[in-house]
Amino acid sequence: MCRWLAYSGTPVLLDAILYRPQHSLIDQSLHARMGVETTNGDGFGVGWYGPHVETPAVVRDIGPAWSNHNLREIAGHVRSPLFFAHIRASTGSAVQQTNCHPFRHGRWMWMHNGAIAEFHRMRRDLALAVDPRLFLDIEGSTDSEMMFYLALTFGLEGDPPGAVARMAALVERVGHEHGVEFPLQMTLAVTDGHRLWGFRYSSERASRSLFYNTRVDTLRALHPDVGFLQELSDETRLIVSEPLGNLPGAWIAVPESTYGVVQPEGDELRPFVPEAA
Repeated sequence: MCRWLAYSGTPVLLDAILYRPQHSLIDQSLHARMGVETTNGDGFGVGWYGPHVETPAVVRDIGPAWSNHNLREIAGHVRSPLFFAHIRASTGSAVQQTNCHPFRHGRWMWMHNGAIAEFHRMRRDLALAVDPRLFLDIEGSTDSEMMFYLALTFGLEGDPPGAVARMAALVERVGHEHGVEFPLQMTLAVTDGHRLWGFRYSSERASRSLFYNTRVDTLRALHPDVGFLQELSDETRLIVSEPLGNLPGAWIAVPESTYGVVQPEGDELRPFVPEAA
């Protein structure tokens, strides 16, 4: 499947998160420890928000992240307070640029690790549920992008947790109608450039790994000798498919069937349950 990270907090160079950690996302593209595949080389993408711009910039390519010179160049020069990065291991759809994450619609970004089981059998039924006004904006052939446009159809812009819950319920209902026992496997991130939501859920209640960082002030107290922590605000958060290093006490596993939101008024973790549309 895939590996991804979402960052929100003190503006930093992408390089500081993508390349410098001991087990960075770039290292994971070759040596993932907790994914289904060790190598995630079927494309990559980064998306970030800049100052005074509501919509994110997105760069995607079909080559492996570990050898891409353009990604290395961007990471060393782009500074952002909120960005997504994703390395892809295809679950069956074509290796092409339009199938690389993150996906963008207006000010929204979306990325996913997991799969809709037997997606080729369910694709038509799911596509017919997408709002016709949105359907022509779908560029690729992945289950992940279909999930995004279903969530947009079900009200993502007004109620992200509710929209994702309604999307998940539809996927499970259609899957069961096609005889698929466990239709959905997902860890996903979505943002509007101000708030960041992360979800961990699967139909069989055995979801792929997902972690978030311990509070930065706690980490400073635990590791006063780590200089990078002194540069980050207490509100800085990372959500990752697998930990970026072995710093003791740095990472907390997101519980099964849970979603979290990173927001100015305070972060929250809540149970996630699919909800019929």
